Amino acid sequence: MMRRYFAIDMPALLFARNTLIFSVLGLLPVLIIFVAKTPGFSGMLLGGGPALGRFLRQVVTNGLPAVFIVNYVSFFLFALITGRPGTGYGISLVLWVDFPVRIAGFIALHAVIYTLSADLFGSFGGNRATALGVVAPTLARSAFFENISGAYLYATLISALPLYIASIESSARLGALANRFPGRSGPVLLAVALFGFTVLMLTVFAAMLDLAGLADHRH
Repeated sequence: MMRRYFAIDMPALLFARNTLIFSVLGLLPVLIIFVAKTPGFSGMLLGGGPALGRFLRQVVTNGLPAVFIVNYVSFFLFALITGRPGTGYGISLVLWVDFPVRIAGFIALHAVIYTLSADLFGSFGGNRATALGVVAPTLARSAFFENISGAYLYATLISALPLYIASIESSARLGALANRFPGRSGPVLLAVALFGFTVLMLTVFAAMLDLAGLADHRH
Protein backbone atom coordinates (compact mmCIF):
# COMPACT_ATOMS: atom_id res chain seq x y z
CA MET A 1 0.00 0.00 0.00
CA MET A 2 2.85 2.39 0.84
CA ARG A 3 4.23 1.95 -2.68
CA ARG A 4 1.12 3.66 -3.98
CA TYR A 5 1.99 6.86 -2.10
CA PHE A 6 5.77 6.75 -2.48
CA ALA A 7 7.12 5.72 -5.87
CA ILE A 8 10.55 6.60 -7.27
CA ASP A 9 8.99 8.04 -10.44
CA MET A 10 6.39 10.13 -8.59
CA PRO A 11 6.42 13.93 -9.20
CA ALA A 12 8.43 15.72 -6.49
CA LEU A 13 5.55 17.90 -5.30
CA LEU A 14 3.22 14.93 -4.95
CA PHE A 15 5.91 12.99 -3.10
CA ALA A 16 6.45 15.95 -0.74
CA ARG A 17 2.68 16.33 -0.22
CA ASN A 18 2.33 12.66 0.71
CA THR A 19 5.31 12.93 3.05
CA LEU A 20 3.74 15.95 4.74
CA ILE A 21 0.43 14.11 5.19
CA PHE A 22 2.10 11.07 6.71
CA SER A 23 4.27 13.30 8.92
CA VAL A 24 1.18 15.00 10.34
CA LEU A 25 -0.51 11.61 10.82
CA GLY A 26 2.58 10.34 12.61
CA LEU A 27 2.78 13.41 14.83
CA LEU A 28 -0.82 13.58 16.03
CA PRO A 29 -1.00 10.37 18.11
CA VAL A 30 2.39 10.81 19.80
CA LEU A 31 1.59 14.45 20.61
CA ILE A 32 -1.71 13.36 22.17
CA ILE A 33 0.16 10.76 24.24
CA PHE A 34 2.78 13.31 25.31
CA VAL A 35 0.15 15.86 26.34
CA ALA A 36 -1.89 13.22 28.19
CA LYS A 37 1.09 11.88 30.15
CA THR A 38 2.42 15.30 31.16
CA PRO A 39 0.72 16.39 34.42
CA GLY A 40 -1.35 19.53 34.03
CA PHE A 41 -0.36 20.05 30.40
CA SER A 42 -3.71 19.14 28.84
CA GLY A 43 -5.59 21.50 31.16
CA MET A 44 -3.18 24.32 30.36
CA LEU A 45 -3.65 23.80 26.61
CA LEU A 46 -7.43 23.52 26.89
CA GLY A 47 -7.38 26.93 28.55
CA GLY A 48 -6.11 28.41 25.29
CA GLY A 49 -4.22 31.67 25.42
CA PRO A 50 -0.44 32.05 25.17
CA ALA A 51 0.31 28.48 26.30
CA LEU A 52 -1.64 26.95 23.42
CA GLY A 53 -0.12 29.44 20.97
CA ARG A 54 3.43 28.61 22.07
CA PHE A 55 2.71 24.88 21.88
CA LEU A 56 1.30 25.08 18.35
CA ARG A 57 4.14 27.33 17.22
CA GLN A 58 6.69 24.89 18.62
CA VAL A 59 5.06 21.97 16.82
CA VAL A 60 4.74 23.81 13.49
CA THR A 61 8.17 25.47 13.47
CA ASN A 62 10.21 22.75 15.18
CA GLY A 63 8.50 19.38 15.23
CA LEU A 64 6.86 19.24 11.82
CA PRO A 65 9.95 20.40 9.83
CA ALA A 66 12.23 17.91 11.63
CA VAL A 67 9.79 15.02 11.19
CA PHE A 68 9.09 15.95 7.57
CA ILE A 69 12.76 16.04 6.53
CA VAL A 70 13.64 12.75 8.24
CA ASN A 71 10.52 11.12 6.80
CA TYR A 72 11.25 12.47 3.33
CA VAL A 73 14.67 10.81 3.25
CA SER A 74 13.31 7.51 4.58
CA PHE A 75 10.38 7.44 2.17
CA PHE A 76 12.72 8.24 -0.71
CA LEU A 77 14.96 5.30 0.25
CA PHE A 78 11.86 3.11 0.58
CA ALA A 79 10.79 4.12 -2.94
CA LEU A 80 14.30 3.38 -4.20
CA ILE A 81 14.28 -0.13 -2.74
CA THR A 82 10.73 -1.09 -3.73
CA GLY A 83 11.07 0.53 -7.16
CA ARG A 84 14.03 -1.67 -8.03
CA PRO A 85 13.36 -5.07 -6.43
CA GLY A 86 16.09 -7.67 -6.31
CA THR A 87 18.94 -5.18 -6.07
CA GLY A 88 19.97 -6.38 -2.60
CA TYR A 89 21.20 -2.99 -1.39
CA GLY A 90 18.36 -2.33 1.03
CA ILE A 91 20.27 -2.85 4.26
CA SER A 92 23.25 -0.92 2.89
CA LEU A 93 21.04 2.11 2.32
CA VAL A 94 19.69 1.84 5.86
CA LEU A 95 23.13 1.53 7.43
CA TRP A 96 24.95 4.14 5.35
CA VAL A 97 22.21 6.66 4.62
CA ASP A 98 19.12 6.36 6.84
CA PHE A 99 20.94 5.80 10.14
CA PRO A 100 23.27 8.82 9.75
CA VAL A 101 20.46 11.06 8.50
CA ARG A 102 18.10 9.94 11.24
CA ILE A 103 20.66 10.43 14.00
CA ALA A 104 22.95 13.29 12.94
CA GLY A 105 20.20 14.93 10.91
CA PHE A 106 17.77 14.95 13.83
CA ILE A 107 20.37 16.62 16.04
CA ALA A 108 21.44 19.11 13.35
CA LEU A 109 17.84 20.03 12.54
CA HIS A 110 17.13 20.74 16.20
CA ALA A 111 20.26 22.90 16.43
CA VAL A 112 19.24 24.95 13.40
CA ILE A 113 15.60 25.26 14.45
CA TYR A 114 16.45 26.16 18.06
CA THR A 115 18.85 28.85 16.86
CA LEU A 116 16.25 30.30 14.49
CA SER A 117 13.66 30.21 17.28
CA ALA A 118 16.00 32.25 19.47
CA ASP A 119 16.38 34.83 16.69
CA LEU A 120 12.79 34.97 15.44
CA PHE A 121 10.70 34.31 18.54
CA GLY A 122 13.04 35.20 21.39
CA SER A 123 13.04 31.62 22.65
CA PHE A 124 15.82 30.61 25.07
CA GLY A 125 16.04 34.24 26.15
CA GLY A 126 16.90 35.17 22.58
CA ASN A 127 20.35 33.69 23.15
CA ARG A 128 21.78 31.47 20.40
CA ALA A 129 24.39 29.90 22.69
CA THR A 130 21.69 28.90 25.16
CA ALA A 131 19.59 27.47 22.34
CA LEU A 132 22.49 25.34 21.09
CA GLY A 133 23.41 24.33 24.63
CA VAL A 134 20.06 22.68 25.31
CA VAL A 135 19.95 20.60 22.12
CA ALA A 136 22.12 17.71 23.32
CA PRO A 137 20.60 17.26 26.82
CA THR A 138 17.10 17.59 25.36
CA LEU A 139 17.64 14.90 22.74
CA ALA A 140 19.50 12.67 25.20
CA ARG A 141 16.23 12.42 27.16
CA SER A 142 13.87 12.36 24.19
CA ALA A 143 14.07 8.57 23.82
CA PHE A 144 12.42 8.31 27.24
CA PHE A 145 9.56 10.56 26.10
CA GLU A 146 10.45 13.10 28.78
CA ASN A 147 10.07 16.10 26.48
CA ILE A 148 8.24 17.03 23.30
CA SER A 149 11.28 16.12 21.16
CA GLY A 150 10.51 12.53 22.12
CA ALA A 151 7.17 12.90 20.34
CA TYR A 152 8.98 14.17 17.24
CA LEU A 153 11.44 11.28 17.40
CA TYR A 154 8.77 8.58 17.62
CA ALA A 155 6.69 10.29 14.94
CA THR A 156 9.40 9.28 12.46
CA LEU A 157 8.54 5.62 13.12
CA ILE A 158 5.88 5.96 10.41
CA SER A 159 8.59 6.24 7.76
CA ALA A 160 11.13 3.93 9.40
CA LEU A 161 8.98 0.80 9.44
CA PRO A 162 8.20 0.58 5.69
CA LEU A 163 11.86 1.26 4.84
CA TYR A 164 13.24 -1.23 7.34
CA ILE A 165 10.73 -3.94 6.42
CA ALA A 166 11.56 -3.54 2.71
CA SER A 167 15.28 -3.65 3.53
CA ILE A 168 14.93 -6.77 5.64
CA GLU A 169 12.91 -8.55 2.97
CA SER A 170 15.53 -7.68 0.34
CA SER A 171 18.35 -9.07 2.50
CA ALA A 172 19.17 -12.78 2.23
CA ARG A 173 20.36 -13.15 5.83
CA LEU A 174 17.83 -10.93 7.57
CA GLY A 175 15.06 -12.21 5.32
CA ALA A 176 15.88 -15.77 6.32
CA LEU A 177 15.90 -14.76 9.99
CA ALA A 178 12.55 -12.99 9.61
CA ASN A 179 11.04 -16.10 7.99
CA ARG A 180 11.57 -18.01 11.23
CA PHE A 181 8.76 -16.00 12.78
CA PRO A 182 5.11 -16.77 11.97
CA GLY A 183 3.39 -14.89 9.15
CA ARG A 184 4.51 -11.32 8.54
CA SER A 185 5.58 -10.76 12.13
CA GLY A 186 9.27 -11.42 11.48
CA PRO A 187 10.05 -8.40 9.25
CA VAL A 188 7.94 -6.14 11.48
CA LEU A 189 9.69 -7.26 14.68
CA LEU A 190 13.13 -6.85 13.13
CA ALA A 191 12.13 -3.43 11.75
CA VAL A 192 11.01 -2.30 15.22
CA ALA A 193 14.33 -3.58 16.60
CA LEU A 194 16.23 -1.57 13.97
CA PHE A 195 14.28 1.56 14.88
CA GLY A 196 15.01 0.90 18.55
CA PHE A 197 18.69 0.70 17.67
CA THR A 198 18.58 4.12 15.96
CA VAL A 199 16.84 5.59 19.01
CA LEU A 200 19.55 4.10 21.23
CA MET A 201 22.33 5.48 19.02
CA LEU A 202 20.70 8.92 18.99
CA THR A 203 20.50 8.87 22.78
CA VAL A 204 24.14 7.80 23.14
CA PHE A 205 25.40 10.35 20.62
CA ALA A 206 23.40 13.19 22.17
CA ALA A 207 24.59 12.20 25.65
CA MET A 208 28.20 12.23 24.44
CA LEU A 209 27.71 15.71 22.97
CA ASP A 210 26.20 16.84 26.26
CA LEU A 211 29.14 15.47 28.24
CA ALA A 212 31.58 17.11 25.82
CA GLY A 213 29.77 20.41 26.28
CA LEU A 214 29.90 20.12 30.07
CA ALA A 215 33.61 19.34 29.90
CA ASP A 216 34.22 22.45 27.78
CA HIS A 217 32.35 24.64 30.27
CA ARG A 218 34.49 23.32 33.12
CA HIS A 219 37.62 24.35 31.29
